[in-house]
Amino acid sequence: MSNNTHSNPLISILIFRSLLFYIGLWSITLLFAPIVLIIPLFPYSYRYFVLTKWSLLVLGWLNITCRLSYEVDGYHNLPQPPTAMIILSKHQSTWETLAMQQILPRQTWVLKQELLWIPVFGWGLAALKPIAINRKNSRQSLQQLLQQGRSRLTQGISVIVFPEGTRGVFGQKKTYHIGGALLAANTGHPVLPITHNAGKFWPAGQLIKYPGKIRLSIGPLIQTHDKSPRDINLLAEQWIENTLLNYPPS
Repeated sequence: MSNNTHSNPLISILIFRSLLFYIGLWSITLLFAPIVLIIPLFPYSYRYFVLTKWSLLVLGWLNITCRLSYEVDGYHNLPQPPTAMIILSKHQSTWETLAMQQILPRQTWVLKQELLWIPVFGWGLAALKPIAINRKNSRQSLQQLLQQGRSRLTQGISVIVFPEGTRGVFGQKKTYHIGGALLAANTGHPVLPITHNAGKFWPAGQLIKYPGKIRLSIGPLIQTHDKSPRDINLLAEQWIENTLLNYPPS
């Protein structure tokens, strides 16, 4: 059910459910505060196992309060055994940053450095080896992505890149930046395209979360050894956008 199908009498219920979700979100985050303070003392594999339970609890609470769940197709496209990849994903809301922790193998994210300054949440992020970039300096950001991205991949950690940069409105297509594809071409690691319709139910910058079932699709792995960054980027973009266009209306 999309946000266009709700009548005004239901808005107050949706607001109440969404506020209840955020109360739970903050409570779960506070419960993790003591863990976040000591977790840097532990090995990365342990930190990842423990801290990603935060997103598992948040997604469960989202389903309880807002009646918002998800389904995944394309699991067969995940490499077996798991291998480090560059994941190029559509970016529409906060939801995908939570859900992909539970859907995909061990990963880290390219994100704006300001997120690390948020108490508790940012401290937890910092323990998971993110690539925190300064978006005001595009040249420096690209260097960070290439250098730190190569390091993470070498450690067996997949790198999630949102090539459109910032979150967009559902149905909106933004320019696909080439950084993630450049990392793939430079390292030879494969690219996994991801698309979803999360923005239809959890719109960026809005309080209300609409009930329904988010759909996330995992695309075929793109091998990058013989491809230019432009070709890699174009292949990922075409699959992401075309697949999203073919989603049935809900």
